[in-house]
Amino acid sequence: MTLLTDSLIVDGVRLAYRDRGQGEPVIFIHGTPSHSHEWRDVVPRIEAAGFRAVTYDLLGYGRSERPVDRDTSVAAQAELLEHLLDALGVDRVSIVAHDIGGAIGQRFSLAHPERVRRLMLIDSVSFDSWPSPTWKKIIEEHLDDVAAMSQDEFNALLTRQLKMTVADDSLMSGDVLQAYLAPHQSAPGRVSFFEHQVRHYDSTYTEEISDQLGHLTAPVRIVWGEEDQWQPARYAKRLSDAIPHAELVVVPGAGHFLMEDAPERVVREIGDFLGAPLR
Repeated sequence: MTLLTDSLIVDGVRLAYRDRGQGEPVIFIHGTPSHSHEWRDVVPRIEAAGFRAVTYDLLGYGRSERPVDRDTSVAAQAELLEHLLDALGVDRVSIVAHDIGGAIGQRFSLAHPERVRRLMLIDSVSFDSWPSPTWKKIIEEHLDDVAAMSQDEFNALLTRQLKMTVADDSLMSGDVLQAYLAPHQSAPGRVSFFEHQVRHYDSTYTEEISDQLGHLTAPVRIVWGEEDQWQPARYAKRLSDAIPHAELVVVPGAGHFLMEDAPERVVREIGDFLGAPLR
């Protein structure tokens, strides 16, 4: 399914987004290597439960603009999130954030605590947890020569990485796999992937806020796939220890893309956290 249906200009750039439902606003922030497709089995359920769900592709990702000369680091994405909420007329919001989206959620919640009702972090980057060893190797070997990489080589590389995101790698195949590969099926798409995503795989953005996590004031729930190969579950425990009031939920038999391995569990956790239990 195509989740995102509209676009809007925010701070001079175009973001693809979806804004549906009535009630308390909730914003979904995806991770990498990904786009809003990862929320396809989750967001419609939250909309139907009586919430206003906002979903968007980060700048440089998916269907959003891929600017040549604009910072797309998680620090810049957190600043852009403020502009997006302003453009949509959202004063306070609950944040559901995955992977690098979690870094954006952490940074935004610390900078603007008055605007955050709740924060859910799903297999989030944190501290010095990223990039993973396999991404470090890719950065060392390919970041500066991506233009020489063929489409087949790129697809093979990204497929190997995406297969690591799920506990059951048969889930990352067929149409699902193709949807994750789709934004990068051209030379500009390949270059954009490395420039807007991989170049910013840098733990500086989380390490510099690590000693502030105890200052988060909104309720926090941390949800993690027990078999996450990129963000090991020990980081979930470390995060929950750093945020004294945080709840920690570890999901057995699930990997980094928890929404692929266990979408029903993700829906239940979000519904429960928002105060509208879904069964």
